Amino acid sequence: MTEFSYQLYSSRNFPPLDDTFAMLKHAGYRNVEGYGGVYGDLTALKKGLDDNGLSMPTGHFGIDMLESEQDRVLEIAETLRMKAIYCPYLQEELRPVDAAGWKAFGERLRKAGEPYRKAGYIFGWHNHDFEFQPLSDGSVPQQLIFEAAPDLSWEADIAWVIRGGGNALEWIAAYGDRITAVHVKDIAPAGQNVDEDGWADVGHGTVDWAGIMKALHKTQVEYLIMEHDNPSDAERFAGRSLETAKRLWAAAH
Repeated sequence: MTEFSYQLYSSRNFPPLDDTFAMLKHAGYRNVEGYGGVYGDLTALKKGLDDNGLSMPTGHFGIDMLESEQDRVLEIAETLRMKAIYCPYLQEELRPVDAAGWKAFGERLRKAGEPYRKAGYIFGWHNHDFEFQPLSDGSVPQQLIFEAAPDLSWEADIAWVIRGGGNALEWIAAYGDRITAVHVKDIAPAGQNVDEDGWADVGHGTVDWAGIMKALHKTQVEYLIMEHDNPSDAERFAGRSLETAKRLWAAAH
């Protein structure tokens, strides 16, 4: 059964976290996705989740932490009863510049994920836009990553695929068997929502979420995760986006 969730990064500018949990409970969420900024006090985090009837089945962890702090990552995942661990990003200065480099990064991800897969977790990559911008030889980094890591899961951030110049429906068709989670966010019409970095509440932008939801129904996606990189009003974003996503997912059957 596919579940709805909320990436807590969306509310990083609206502390404290406990207020966000209460807001999400009121909006109808039952799941959230964690990221590096929330794992500091695990006891308090677990209590905040429990007090609001929330679970954290998925979490983001940086590549360095995944490689060098395996015990800590596993402690966090076990304490919060996570099901999936995703590597979310690669800093610009560390990004390869050619096909060989991206294949090597895919191999690095494959190796980094081994202890987590052995422990029973889904392990995958969460994309941004840079992975879909062709290299000088015409190859595409995201494809190279997948080729080098056959068992790598994919948390598909659809809006970033589009911003990177990719065709979301084609990527879903080609790699839908890897998709275990999706970031559900929207892109504002050109020139709008400048104060929100050009993003929009789900269903209030230019992304064809109705069509994408239909395509996602053919995949094994387990989590549809609402995200907005810079909302001016997190409560507005959370409520409107969940309402839209639930309606479109139901209609896509």
